[in-house]
Amino acid sequence: MKTYLRALLGSLFVASTLASAQSSSPDALVKSTVDEVLAVMRQNKDPKTLVSAAEQKVLPHFDFARMTQLAVGRNWKEASAEQRKSLEEGFRTLLVNTYSQAISNGVTPADKVDVKPAQGSGDDVTVKTTVHRSGKPSVPVDYRLAKKGDGWKVYDVVVENVSLVQTYRGSFSDEIARSGIDGLIKVLEQKNGVKSS
Repeated sequence: MKTYLRALLGSLFVASTLASAQSSSPDALVKSTVDEVLAVMRQNKDPKTLVSAAEQKVLPHFDFARMTQLAVGRNWKEASAEQRKSLEEGFRTLLVNTYSQAISNGVTPADKVDVKPAQGSGDDVTVKTTVHRSGKPSVPVDYRLAKKGDGWKVYDVVVENVSLVQTYRGSFSDEIARSGIDGLIKVLEQKNGVKSS
């Protein structure tokens, strides 16, 4: 799981400005940003700088509402508006904290990223990439994007055929079965270092 998270979180920078050139196709967007993002990672070794860059450049291009809904699964329908908001904030914070920890532990930038043409049609596509790093096996990373407004938003990242959303869905379902939606919110708050009221 640690290897999966490191590969995933290191690759999130690849999608950093996916929506910046909104008239482009999703694969062209990914391809055009790879060099820029890799340059940022190579020039900035300070973890705080990298985390700040991620919060400013990466996070705005992820659809956390949809990611959270997919991760919570069928239980989403049972959640109140307030619970949904808490779940989304908790999940977003969990991902940022996990990313921060990976950066602090020395995630290295890719040497090269191959981007394939988008697969799918209409408003929902997958952009397949392969991340190459010196002395390490290549890692396939797929970005699932949906058209939202006039741009594209990432709603799932799949590393080595393991979906971020599905990985969390299993643990979220188990927690909801044990202690309900409020129990999951409490667990997210504990993991994120937030004191419950």
